[in-house]
Amino acid sequence: MAIIKITASAITEVMGTAVPNKTTYYFDADLAGFGFYRTAAGTGTFFAEYRPVAGGAKKRIKLGRVGTLKANEAREAARKAIAHASLGRDLAKDRSDERASVTVKSLVSTYIEDFVAANKKASSAEFYRIMLNKHIEPRIGSVKAVALTRVEVQRAHGAMSKTARISANRAMKLLSAAYGWGAKNGYVPDGFNPATGVDLNKEEGRERFLSLDEMAALGEAMRNAETIGFEAVVSDAKHAPKGQRNKMHPCITGAIRLYMLTGMRLREVLHLRWDEVDLQRGLLFLPDSKTGRKTVVLSRAAVDVLTDLPRIGVYVIAGETAGLPDEKPRADLKRPWVAITKHAGLPGLRIHDLRHSFASVGAWSGLGLPIIGKLLGHADAKTTARYAHVDADSSRRAADAIAGQISAALGGK
Repeated sequence: MAIIKITASAITEVMGTAVPNKTTYYFDADLAGFGFYRTAAGTGTFFAEYRPVAGGAKKRIKLGRVGTLKANEAREAARKAIAHASLGRDLAKDRSDERASVTVKSLVSTYIEDFVAANKKASSAEFYRIMLNKHIEPRIGSVKAVALTRVEVQRAHGAMSKTARISANRAMKLLSAAYGWGAKNGYVPDGFNPATGVDLNKEEGRERFLSLDEMAALGEAMRNAETIGFEAVVSDAKHAPKGQRNKMHPCITGAIRLYMLTGMRLREVLHLRWDEVDLQRGLLFLPDSKTGRKTVVLSRAAVDVLTDLPRIGVYVIAGETAGLPDEKPRADLKRPWVAITKHAGLPGLRIHDLRHSFASVGAWSGLGLPIIGKLLGHADAKTTARYAHVDADSSRRAADAIAGQISAALGGK
């Protein structure tokens, strides 16, 4: 805790320092009860503290975010809150009563913007917004959060499952997390969570590992795509060109090869910048992967792929805006991937299966799960454990080596 005179310049100075390891509080030197705190995520929030006229413990209410609310505006809001408390009005209770009337949509949205966006990756917050808008809001969004029942949640999950079984499960987990957060912040009663105990859809592992023959077919299809091209889909128009072939840009096939040869996540490949590539040392330095900062060790084959790629813009995999001032990374590879897998005789193959295949080859080669997990950038060893069954051959070789020596000692053959 620190005592400072809270001004615009003082706020700017504090917010410009290194992010603290834990939430740090700053109280104003002039107005008792007025302050702001900065979280380990770097977010600053103004607040007011006061003791209700009826006695009891101090209460604290949030006034607004640093950056959204100016220092002088926050000071005035704090002065009013403290003054009201001295007259017997409890603004914290007023807010609690107001929160009790929020809808499910408002609760989940507030959870996403106030907690997820401040503490997790931007991609996580965006994914949750999609879950809210596409699945939760249309079915139970208008229901009062405190009035929602488990039966209503189960029925909503059933309706979601008709079109998206896996996403329905994700929406339920989001809803449950929002209620857990809401209980801690006064939006719903403590322990109230109608999303708990809901029967979710069974999720089976969808990993598919390519055989070496399938990889060869995929390689041939990519070579054809970038050299002779695939025959264009001809319309029924009378004068439509016949036999026209479309070639794929080397950045597209290069992205797929790089994905296969590194085991990186697709977004990591598509968002890779040239200033993150060190071809001389054979390393990639990713500043913000799914598990944080990450260094990718490149094989000779992966270095060759990167060396052959044309340098058009700041991103390794050039998109439609490559080289322009507002350049953005390529969003996906959906259309070219469908065409390549079709010509390779592998319809239905997911592009994410290439990452699984990278891991499976490592397991076949007897590298061991810890090394595979490190190459894939897994933060949790349990994630890599899904490839344990593929690692059976290396385990069998180890068992034979151990048992062979024991058998020899016992006088066996």
